[in-house]
Amino acid sequence: MTTTTAVRKDGPAAVTPPPTVGSHVRNYVSRVRGGDVGALPAVLGLIVLCTVFAVMRPSSFLSAGNFANLFTQGAAVTLIAMGLVFVLLLGEIDLSAGFASGVCAAVLANVVTVLGYPWWVAVLAAVATGVIIGTTLGMLVAKIGIPSFVVTLAGFLAFQGVVLLLVQEGTNISVRDEVLVAIANRNLAPALGWALTAVAVVGYAAVQLLRHRNRAARGLITDPIAVVALRIGGLAVILGTAVYVLNLERSRNVLIVSLKGVPIVVPIIAVLLVIWTFVLQRTSYGRHIYAVGGNREAARRAGIEVDRIRISVFVICSSMAAIGGIVAASRANSVDPNTGGSNVLLYAVGAAVIGGTSLFGGKGRVLDAVLGGAVVAVIENGMGLMGYSAGVKYVVTGVVLLLAASVDALSRRRAAATGTR
Repeated sequence: MTTTTAVRKDGPAAVTPPPTVGSHVRNYVSRVRGGDVGALPAVLGLIVLCTVFAVMRPSSFLSAGNFANLFTQGAAVTLIAMGLVFVLLLGEIDLSAGFASGVCAAVLANVVTVLGYPWWVAVLAAVATGVIIGTTLGMLVAKIGIPSFVVTLAGFLAFQGVVLLLVQEGTNISVRDEVLVAIANRNLAPALGWALTAVAVVGYAAVQLLRHRNRAARGLITDPIAVVALRIGGLAVILGTAVYVLNLERSRNVLIVSLKGVPIVVPIIAVLLVIWTFVLQRTSYGRHIYAVGGNREAARRAGIEVDRIRISVFVICSSMAAIGGIVAASRANSVDPNTGGSNVLLYAVGAAVIGGTSLFGGKGRVLDAVLGGAVVAVIENGMGLMGYSAGVKYVVTGVVLLLAASVDALSRRRAAATGTR
């Protein structure tokens, strides 16, 4: 039972002592014990996996070239997972996201290669296709009342056929446009990588310090300034280390080609992460998503247009699938009937759930998709370096996904038992 200090009109209010680092740590441990584990399992899992693969294959896994490959290998899945977070927050599912990305990639390839339009027209056409797909799926779910599982399963089947039709029953359509190819195959200049890192750290520091000052000015509980400084310093160390490694020369023959710098796809993911995090955490629309995911009927009675929210999350999901399809087409330099198929959907859903987004709705962040995508990429990459077959990779990824879902279910049960949810 929490107590609040009332402000008396005939005297000053009692002053609440500022929180200390120790109290902040104790509160965090208490939240974890109460079932609010957040992304902790994903972070711990990522540390364990990296440690294991670093010990087993130190020369290959810890190389600068492999570090860069992790970003490009997991980029498309991470982008699709970022869109799936919005659908999962409502307790819905989108089984068509993988092949929706394939459809959008096929549209991109046809527009830029077959029809000969500029790259930006092809990108707009691909994203517009994603918006149309998401609107259609959302309308069927929200207005007609068909369960999202059935609607998106139908889309999963239908979009496979659409991809085949767009690539003319199996033709491989090349993507040769320099701008599109650069998205997943080129790198930033080393100096630009450092500049973007400085901007990111300064921007994050400004947001954290401004939030701390505003809460303190309103008399609200704030995190200790030491914790805020630790967050800023931690981000600076992580980004600085990553940029330093990526700026190392990765080419085996520098006389032929120089290969160094941050992959272009990395800042693209970072910008989208910032945008969608802001939307979810700092806008009324984001609060409405959490409200609908937590209790749809209560949200409806509170005046939230539930159907519009449900439609919009499918639009966001399919639009992000389109961006993931563009990145996949860029990395492969082509589009074929398998684009968006195979394990893309499974890995994308797994990434969102492994990162900490709840399958039951109402809990999750876009950052979860990035963390989960990193876990999936490390598993696939590390086991590939160790020579394991695709079958073993699937089994291990499935076990990790099952563990993540189990943690989610157990944490919800714990939260309900302790009254924190």
